[in-house]
Amino acid sequence: MKLVILFGIIVVTVLVTLYTWPKIAKDQHKEKRSYIVLMLCGFVLSVLLMYFPKLPGPTELIDWIFEPMARVLE
Repeated sequence: MKLVILFGIIVVTVLVTLYTWPKIAKDQHKEKRSYIVLMLCGFVLSVLLMYFPKLPGPTELIDWIFEPMARVLE
């Protein structure tokens, strides 16, 4: 069942890329690199959350980073 979901994630990623890539101008190399990095991060995160659904989300990471500073400011 997870292979079907993985296939669906791959299909959606490819379709979004096929739709978005031509809209980025040919001379915008930084935008293309940032698009690739963000798309890969989203793809990896979605696959990780599919196999490990109890992974903490990004808000828990932000809380962990800024919790010591919040205690100091109180």
